[in-house]
Amino acid sequence: MLAIALILLPDFALILLGLALRRRFDYPAAFWGHLERLVYYLMFPALLFRAVSRTELDIAPALDMFAVGLGFSLVGIGLGVLGRWLLKPEPKVFASCVQTAFRFNTYVGLAVVDRLSGHAGIASFALLIGVMVPWVNAVSVWFLARHGGVSVWRELARNPLIVATLAGFAVSVLGVPLPGAANHMLDLLASAALPLGLLSVGAGLRADGLRASLPLVNYFTFVKLVAVPAAAWGLAVWLGLTGLYLQSALVLATLPTASSAYILAVRMGGDGKTVATIITVNIFAAMVTLPLWLGLAL
Repeated sequence: MLAIALILLPDFALILLGLALRRRFDYPAAFWGHLERLVYYLMFPALLFRAVSRTELDIAPALDMFAVGLGFSLVGIGLGVLGRWLLKPEPKVFASCVQTAFRFNTYVGLAVVDRLSGHAGIASFALLIGVMVPWVNAVSVWFLARHGGVSVWRELARNPLIVATLAGFAVSVLGVPLPGAANHMLDLLASAALPLGLLSVGAGLRADGLRASLPLVNYFTFVKLVAVPAAAWGLAVWLGLTGLYLQSALVLATLPTASSAYILAVRMGGDGKTVATIITVNIFAAMVTLPLWLGLAL
């Protein structure tokens, strides 16, 4: 566990650096907002497209990994919905916060698997997130669209992560060669995605509404960082998952919730403040829980 914590230390340090930069230097809030959107809408889709399009899609051996991913995400969704009946938040608050129970911070995830196993780990992880990103984003959009009265299909069609993933799958399946210049541009964008993404995660940390929303924050943090990883571990043992597929499934399950949950909540008229607080607590708690789970399970 200590060895894994030391491996992940630079990535968490980069998140803390983003927080320090926001608090120490007089960058306007708009700067960080534009940076996060640049990463979310351009650099991270480039990284995702590159990873998926360059992965050989031998689906059959990865079916158990997909089953584990679907299983632990369903546990997160189910417990997230249960929170509506246990805590009775306002509908807008619930629609915004429920996504934090099952979404995952792919910036952190890719950084983790890169530290643990390099390109081989990224390839298997990309295969898993290629399936999971559209699924969890679709569910998140559905909850918020039901509250906001907007078209779920329109929101899904506009989601850059889903578009990039599906485009990458199409290129991989069809064997479409990309020009060298296009590949080089993708490499440049993708190389900037993780460090800038981690900095923007840190800069976006907020806890202004912690006291008022403490029950919600505690509940959804427990679901995401304790219940979901426990479900993933149990499913992986039951299905006999091993190797890089086991690593990918467990890393995905143990990640803090997605920082893009805040962007989605705000853009669709939800409660961004509470979501930002949950994201912040998730990040700090995951600095302990993520190495603990991976140390126990790998």
